[in-house]
Amino acid sequence: MRDLGDIQTVGVVGAGTMGAGIAQVAATAGYDVVMRDVETEFVEDGFDRIEDSLDRLASRDELADDPDAVVDRITGTTELADLAAADFVVEAAVEDMAVKRDVFADLDDAVPDDVALATNTSTLSITTIAAATDREDRVVGLHFMNPVPVMKGVEVVVGEKTSEDAVGLAHDFAADLGKETWESDDKPGFVTNRILMPWINEGVRAYDEGVASKADVDKGMKLGTNVPMGPLELADHIGLDVCLDASETLHEELGDRYKPAYLLRRKVDAGDLGKKTGEGFYEYE
Repeated sequence: MRDLGDIQTVGVVGAGTMGAGIAQVAATAGYDVVMRDVETEFVEDGFDRIEDSLDRLASRDELADDPDAVVDRITGTTELADLAAADFVVEAAVEDMAVKRDVFADLDDAVPDDVALATNTSTLSITTIAAATDREDRVVGLHFMNPVPVMKGVEVVVGEKTSEDAVGLAHDFAADLGKETWESDDKPGFVTNRILMPWINEGVRAYDEGVASKADVDKGMKLGTNVPMGPLELADHIGLDVCLDASETLHEELGDRYKPAYLLRRKVDAGDLGKKTGEGFYEYE
């Protein structure tokens, strides 16, 4: 298996919010990046996200490199075969087990055998995803936090057959991107979402049941527990659809204590998904 010193080109599957963010931080760290999505439009949207993010960072003097130089290190494609040039691959497709298993089966054919494959899943089993390949020992969870260019943490998740070398590579790669890591076993929700999703859901219930206004639910948690965002603000930031998907997965795996809040589901059904749609629990420009 290739180690950190062998990695020059990073493949990223998915050009959405997470995939574009991962491509950006890898390119900022000096790697060449191949960013792939299924439609040219999605790839172009990914570049728009990256350019906007780089401009914001540059305006705050938080970017050491020239934004254009970072973008120039990223190649967009719709062809999975173009990832054959990658020395390490991070998948950031939609949070759907069938989709991820299909992607990993295809990656197994497209990418050289000695290349490790990482998945950015936030709740799904690494072991089940890895079983779609013939390289289960080289599949590892690498769960970035949103927004990727800003958040410093990355969760490394160890599947049933993930090798120590693959785990070490995941830690080393994340550190090379300027991130700090923690490690989780392949249990539902891992560390972050296992704890975070019930917290968000209970915040939604408290507001829905009239315990406090949405502003006071968030203010109380921020001032009372020293977190930077309250549960409703954070849900809007993550995306209410993402929170609902994660909660449903945990509910299925771990029982009723993870049942999604009714108002969360209603908001998603209404298409109010948070900051990305302009309205969630709060309104955004």
